[in-house]
Amino acid sequence: MNIETKLPKVGTTIFSVMSQLAVEHKAVNLGQGFPDFEPPEPLREALARAMAEGRNQYAPGIGTAPLREQIALKTVRLYGRTVNPDTEVTVTSGATEALFAAIAAVVRAGEEVIVFDPAYDSYEPAIELQGARTVHIPLVAPSFAVDWQRVREAITPKTRMILINSPHNPSGAVLSAADLDELAAIVRDTPIVVLSDEVYEHIVYDGAAHQSVLRHAELAARSIVVSSFGKTYHCTGWKVGYAVAPAALSAEFRKVHQYLTFCTFHPAQAAFAEFLASTPEHYLELPAFYQAKRDSFRALLAPSRLKLLDVQGGYFQLVDYSAIRDEDDVAFCEWLVKEGGVAAIPLTPFYETALDTRLVRLCFAKSDATMQAAAEHLCSL
Repeated sequence: MNIETKLPKVGTTIFSVMSQLAVEHKAVNLGQGFPDFEPPEPLREALARAMAEGRNQYAPGIGTAPLREQIALKTVRLYGRTVNPDTEVTVTSGATEALFAAIAAVVRAGEEVIVFDPAYDSYEPAIELQGARTVHIPLVAPSFAVDWQRVREAITPKTRMILINSPHNPSGAVLSAADLDELAAIVRDTPIVVLSDEVYEHIVYDGAAHQSVLRHAELAARSIVVSSFGKTYHCTGWKVGYAVAPAALSAEFRKVHQYLTFCTFHPAQAAFAEFLASTPEHYLELPAFYQAKRDSFRALLAPSRLKLLDVQGGYFQLVDYSAIRDEDDVAFCEWLVKEGGVAAIPLTPFYETALDTRLVRLCFAKSDATMQAAAEHLCSL
């Protein structure tokens, strides 16, 4: 059969490519963004208990009531935003599913979605599958700030959605309250929906508060906010996320969600509901937990020839390798995993137009032993 692909620009993700190379060359894997340590033991015990108690069949499609209630409690506690757990909170099979469902629910063929490069690689395929066009606006390096004037100039009658990500993957940049005010002014009196990818919401450093769209009443009224239990509880393989949105947007979101996955892994939902109720200090302590890892990793890399960019949030460190090799980032990452013993992620796959930068992403959501082993390789370059 001659099948015309709907995603001609899509191949194997750079994350899978680099992880496979790491296995082949027995390299330390700082590429794919997952912790190499276990979730909290009480959470794992709650999961096992939920399975033993028979919660092994379909969960309600929108998520179990106890988990949605805990998400609503957390939302008002952290962001001062009261949401209805029955009509405004939906549990999903990971944040990636939530992002796809949000785009598919809102965006129609011929419309436009603004994203900011470097953009996470699941965004554009989801947009293209709706027959819509992705409008790329590069963030301003090295701070990776948003140029709001460029956003204003990019708005057209076809603009249906603006997709933001804070803390930002891969740069670690975070949006400020002033940034949200700028965004609100741009979308005011328009039909534009905001999709806010906030999967690293609890990983913000140096005493800063995460500026969720849910803090901003005007934006919250027209936004779908996506978060991830996997990032917060060190269990990315469980694939549980959620979306918070006004009732009208949630209703459309749920129409798509029910035909994507219908429902999400039931025992994990029971475990998260129990752990959120019993141990809210986990997400409150997460910034300090990861800041210690960030600072330790940066100290380990200080003797290297890498230039370390600032990290305001998330668990990735961007480094400039120009003092080591003068080649593009994809070639450098291939050399690094084969000859340097460390897997990293290049930035250019996340740009529409590749920039001539010498930056790669390293993940520090790793054990002390992993970070030490990687640093020994990197400091020898």
